[in-house]
Amino acid sequence: MDLELSEDQTALQESVRAVVERECPISLVRRVVEEGKGADELWGRMVELDWPALGVPEVDGGLGLGFVELAVVAEELGRVLCPAPFLSTATQFVPAVLAAGSPEQRARFAGAVASDGLVGTLAVAEAGGGYEPGDVSTTVVADAGGYVVHGEKHFVFDADKAGELVVAARLPGTAGDDGITLVVVPAELVESEPMVNLDASRTYGTVTLDAVRVGADRVLGSPGAGAAALRRAVQQATAALSAELVGTCQAIFDIVHAYVGEREQFGVKIGSFQAVKHKLANMFVALESARATAYFAAAALAEEDGRVPMAVPVAKASVGDCQKLVAQEGIQCLGGIGYTWEHDMHLYVKRAKASAALFGTAAEHRRQVANLLGM
Repeated sequence: MDLELSEDQTALQESVRAVVERECPISLVRRVVEEGKGADELWGRMVELDWPALGVPEVDGGLGLGFVELAVVAEELGRVLCPAPFLSTATQFVPAVLAAGSPEQRARFAGAVASDGLVGTLAVAEAGGGYEPGDVSTTVVADAGGYVVHGEKHFVFDADKAGELVVAARLPGTAGDDGITLVVVPAELVESEPMVNLDASRTYGTVTLDAVRVGADRVLGSPGAGAAALRRAVQQATAALSAELVGTCQAIFDIVHAYVGEREQFGVKIGSFQAVKHKLANMFVALESARATAYFAAAALAEEDGRVPMAVPVAKASVGDCQKLVAQEGIQCLGGIGYTWEHDMHLYVKRAKASAALFGTAAEHRRQVANLLGM
């Protein structure tokens, strides 16, 4: 497995970075946070550049690139705190459709993302916050040629922007992996309540499905046989979020590095103090470790490597530990200014903290690793 970016992947990284630095300055992120405006225009620009189509197969109208390319884009978006619904659409909705859907469904739903910029999202977690098939209690019942879905989903990315949601549900009388069914539900049929959360640069919602009726053609694949597809979609969503979080941690590190090289105390740059050097060294080591594990997970997913079940939780745990250190030291190195609303640091720290909790905390993923090791 080659963990070095190829020439094409490096070119993609440079291209995406150039665009987001121009189209998504921190002033736009502040506008989203303070006024709730600006994300739609940014998404429109991404659609023009075919970014939502990156992971959609060519046969379905997309560009047919792999998961490493999606991770490259996710990291660059994390650097600028991108508020547009790329992650929810390209790394949650599309993977679920591709993993569970029939060829016709893939062309219908993933194809709409590629051709029309359809915004989608994945609704899995419920009140308990788990993402395993066994944690799903939302029900789907066959009725009069269609299906009725009933339940409530929490922590849904971009629930207010999505046109379609892939909802994880289960057939009545089943438990564990049995009976898991993925249903594509139109957003207009659900009730979405915005969640009050630490990170206001991205929206999260609680979605209520009160006896929502959909046609049989909106059940992805075979009813009751969606556990493996759900697990794979969650793995891809988790790996992409890990890559994005690496980008956010890199931005925090860059801010701190620039600041300590300019701020003077006792007539010298504070970056010359040994204690500050130690902090930056520890942050750098944690960041490189997080990046390595995140890209290993992305490469494992791209190559359908058997180590995916271990690689993804290791990546999320490593990135979660990294953000904890980088966020804490980042604010401390900036001193009092790091706590102010006027400085940008709090925007990055809030995104990092929210992302670290979603799709499982570092502690939860370490528990997964321990279980896989038989501990």
